[in-house]
Amino acid sequence: MSGTHYTTEILKELERTLTRISNTELEAMAGLMLRSEKVFIAGAGRSGLMGKAFAMRLMHIGRQVYVVGETVTPGIGPNDLLLLCSGSGETGSLALMAEKAVRIGARAGLITIKPESTIGRLAEAIVQVPASAKEDTAASGAAITIQPMGSLFEQGLLLCLDALVLTLMDMEGITGADMFGRHANLE
Repeated sequence: MSGTHYTTEILKELERTLTRISNTELEAMAGLMLRSEKVFIAGAGRSGLMGKAFAMRLMHIGRQVYVVGETVTPGIGPNDLLLLCSGSGETGSLALMAEKAVRIGARAGLITIKPESTIGRLAEAIVQVPASAKEDTAASGAAITIQPMGSLFEQGLLLCLDALVLTLMDMEGITGADMFGRHANLE
C-alpha cells in the first residue's frame, strides 16, 4: 500500500469513530469544566501529549489549567476538575490520581474508550471515543483499525478535545480573536 492510501484509510477510521462521539457527553464535560475553578489534565504516553495540547487551548480560552506533573502545577482542591485521558481507563498512575482527587473533593472527568473502567467509575463526566485500545489490538488484531496500538484513540482524542474547545468557546461566546491575546509571545 502507498502512503496516500494509508492516509485515506486513517481518515475513514477517524470519521467512523468521531461521528459516534456523543454530543450530550461533550456538552456535559464542557459544563463540568465551566463549573470548575481549575482544570488539571493528565494522561500517559501519547494520550498525555494530546492532553497537553488541550491544556494549551484551555489556557488560550482563559481557563485556569495545569498539566499534572509539571513543576508549576499547584495542588488540586474541592472546586477543581481532574480531566484524565486514558484509552483503557485502567492506567495505574491515573487511577491513583483520580482516587486522590475525588478523596480531596475534586471532580474527575475521563475521555476514554472504556467508560466502565476503574477511572470511569470515579468520573463525574465521561466522553467515550469509540476506538480500539492498544491492548485490544495487541491481543486480538482487532479489525476496527489498520493502525498500530492506540493510534486511532489518540488521534480521535485530539480531535475530540478540539471539539470540546469549540463547545466551550460557543458556550462562553469566545472567538479566535479573544484567544490570540493569550498566545505565547516569547517565541
